[in-house]
Amino acid sequence: MKFLLLFLLFVGTNFASFADLSLEGHYQGKNLFVQNPDDEDDFGFCVTSVTVNGDPVSDGIESSAFEIDFAEFDLRVGDPVFIVLVHGLGCKPKVLNPEVLKPKSTFEIVSISCKPNGNMSWVTKSESGKLAFVVEQFRWNKWVVLGEIDGNGSNKENSYNFVVIPHSGENKIRVTQTDYTNKKRPSKSVSFVNTTITEPQFSPKRVKKIIKFTSSGKPIETKYEIFDAFGNIVKKGFASEADCTNLKKAAYYINYDNKSEKFIKS
Repeated sequence: MKFLLLFLLFVGTNFASFADLSLEGHYQGKNLFVQNPDDEDDFGFCVTSVTVNGDPVSDGIESSAFEIDFAEFDLRVGDPVFIVLVHGLGCKPKVLNPEVLKPKSTFEIVSISCKPNGNMSWVTKSESGKLAFVVEQFRWNKWVVLGEIDGNGSNKENSYNFVVIPHSGENKIRVTQTDYTNKKRPSKSVSFVNTTITEPQFSPKRVKKIIKFTSSGKPIETKYEIFDAFGNIVKKGFASEADCTNLKKAAYYINYDNKSEKFIKS
């Protein structure tokens, strides 16, 4: 019994003396570099084993710095990778370039178009990771986000569709991606005109409760946003009316359709 207790104590201590450092992402064609300090007893190095997607790294980890060469795992760009570094408790390795596992925006536009009814489509190639495509529409002298679609991340051709809500006059649309560098990469923009949409007006200019959007005396739905004198958006939506009951008495600005105007809340 005493022997069994000592054995269990030894095994427990042995398992508890190691920890895991894991990271995951997608293979982008570059290798990882790891800084590998001495272990706490100075008898060897901190990392004792490394696996990539469950498969062990064959050799090269017994040094103060080593490279995880993904070539030996037959990975293609965009493939998911999960790396585990087993190391001693009294030390910790450092991955020097973890950003190489993060997808970069590398898409190329093969074609992009939008019909007058707002049905948008685009085809890409050369994607190297799954990043969202953000659809933007130029209105109110700025690019306004309409929504996003997950990218396929394939190097081959990928097809996408999105429904845009048109405004009167010329509409300008594009898609963008932003990767770990936080730098937005836009596509070229495309334009279209929906001749069935009439230009709306809003009233009254001095508002007590409700702003109404009309065309030829009839209610018309439009995308709008209301912001105060400091540029803070206080209300937005897509409707034929905007309830201003809870707004404080002051001057406000309203973006609607593809126009910007001013009104007073009284």
